[in-house]
Amino acid sequence: MCWRRPGPPRPDLPGTGADLARHLLDEAGLQAVRVEPSAQGDHYDPEARAVRLAPERHDGRSVAAVAVAAHEVAHAVQHAWGEAGFRRRQALVRLLLPLQRGAQILMIAAPLLLLAFRAPVPPLLVIGLAVALLAGRVAVHAVTLPVEFDASFGKALPVLQRGGYLAPADLPQARRVLRAAALTYVAAALLTLLDIARWFRR
Repeated sequence: MCWRRPGPPRPDLPGTGADLARHLLDEAGLQAVRVEPSAQGDHYDPEARAVRLAPERHDGRSVAAVAVAAHEVAHAVQHAWGEAGFRRRQALVRLLLPLQRGAQILMIAAPLLLLAFRAPVPPLLVIGLAVALLAGRVAVHAVTLPVEFDASFGKALPVLQRGGYLAPADLPQARRVLRAAALTYVAAALLTLLDIARWFRR
């Protein structure tokens, strides 16, 4: 899931982001994948088999809406084709999600354990474990990045170019939107590293 600016409206475009997503899914033979508006931002949900778009992209006509819709459909294609990178990411997320929740509980409980044990060793072990689990987030982002770049530049942009869904003059803006979609995960990984550093300082 990535944050993107909605972009200026383009009433000259033939359809909304949802319209394009539905068209591209049908073209790929993925009629069973739904297209839905979402308050949780743009993403593809592999469990529900749904492409979800923020309202401004689901109902909007803009270069950003078109680019984001193509990007999220690309994830549905990765899933349908059983691509290795997508499968690795999903497996890692399923493995780490309960561990991440445990890490949050441990980090909140660490000061209480310090008071209870009145010794530095057990809390340090707890914090070390929590930091190690936080590092799992970095691993998820590292695995996710090539998946995102493939969705943006291996699938979405070529489809937009080949299909003529955007005019040539609009492609540079679409390319910037798609690049931002991938780099969001780089920023998230850096924030996680900052969180780890902050806990080491504490």
